[in-house]
Amino acid sequence: MSHPLLTAPIGRSLLRLAGPTTGLMVVQILVAAIDVWLIGSLGTDALAAVALVFPFQMLMMNIAMGGMGGSVASSMARALGAAGRLDDARALVVHALALAAVLGVAFTTLAWTLAPALYRLMGGDGDALHEAVAYSHVWFAGAVLLWLFAFLASLLRGGGDAVTPGLYGLVASIVYVPMAAILALGVGSWPGLGLIGLALAAMLTTTANVLLLARVLWRGRLGFVPALGGISLQRRLFAEILRVGLLGSLTTVTANATAMVMAGLVGQFGVAALAGYGIGVRLEFMVAPIAFGIGTGLTTLVGVAAGAGAWTRAVRAAWIGGLASFASIGLIGWTVALMPETWARLFTSDDAVVAASVVYITRVAPFYCLFGLALTLYFASQGAGRMTVPVVAGIVRMVATILAGWLAVEAFELGLAGVFAAIAVGIAVYGGLMAGLLFTMPWSGDAVRFRDSNAPQSPS
Repeated sequence: MSHPLLTAPIGRSLLRLAGPTTGLMVVQILVAAIDVWLIGSLGTDALAAVALVFPFQMLMMNIAMGGMGGSVASSMARALGAAGRLDDARALVVHALALAAVLGVAFTTLAWTLAPALYRLMGGDGDALHEAVAYSHVWFAGAVLLWLFAFLASLLRGGGDAVTPGLYGLVASIVYVPMAAILALGVGSWPGLGLIGLALAAMLTTTANVLLLARVLWRGRLGFVPALGGISLQRRLFAEILRVGLLGSLTTVTANATAMVMAGLVGQFGVAALAGYGIGVRLEFMVAPIAFGIGTGLTTLVGVAAGAGAWTRAVRAAWIGGLASFASIGLIGWTVALMPETWARLFTSDDAVVAASVVYITRVAPFYCLFGLALTLYFASQGAGRMTVPVVAGIVRMVATILAGWLAVEAFELGLAGVFAAIAVGIAVYGGLMAGLLFTMPWSGDAVRFRDSNAPQSPS
């Protein structure tokens, strides 16, 4: 019996799969805006501290929810889309949770040992560096929780249930805002914990989400009841997740490495420039969740089609989702680009910080449409199990951005504006490559496809 997602209209299926996650992401954009406001209330040093930690946070979160999480979802979707792989689907749950625990511990260890030195290399100094290290230590203490949440949500989305992770995420976001405000800024005569309060609020809401999603999963939401016992760990199933996940994570690593290098270039212009960059780049990560919402729907839709060998449907779904992301994120980017100072003053009253933020927004935000298109096609590529193009595009973006930034500062002395223009160049290159290569070389059954020892061969 064929999977329902192989015959249902693509637009309607994508709306059902992407709608709940995208809706949650829109709410989280508002939460992120409030987060920046809370950080701004703590002062310029706090803004600069978060600008130092933020690339590392996004590195882990994007790998957990995107690179590796997307691979978990696509593995589950392919297993459910192919005939005779129900046992694999059941075993994938255990393998995913084992990977989540290992990767979470690894990121906590790296954050506690290497991150402080990297913050200094990125231009951190004085009180800003001290706050960055304290905040980072507490936030990354909950890394295992975030990995478990990401993989549990991905398993459900891979099985076609985007509503449950979206609903629980919405409730957690609503609870997080007042909790973060109280823990960070205090209440009454209690002064609050500053940035550490924000980290604790995130940890508490993530813990609740993990418990709720595990309860749903073990009630048979995927069409079967997982079991922790009686499942032998298999190299083949770890390879199924890691083959796509590691390549996807490499793309995330290059993107965040780029952000760190560019933060280091910005740091040469002072704390106010770094704080303004923090506000500006936060906008990029605030619109990215829209592409994430649409993209995770595509991971499932494309994954099911790929599992059944329906490659024409997979490519068509990728373009429908990619163009939807291009339009929606482009609208946000251009709107903010037309009123950059208004946006910046939502988070700070420091004129120097506002000026730096305006320089960033006016040069980078108009290109967010291409960023949204590329990121959505990245998730579609995960569903197809075809990650070569995203990896190549990510590496080219990194090289183009860093080279352009270095030339702007060292060769042409273009200052802060030149650094931010280099970021825009990198986004344009990334979007152009992702779309152009899929257009000229669409996925097909004649290409080398993902296989494992039990998966049926797709028809050519």
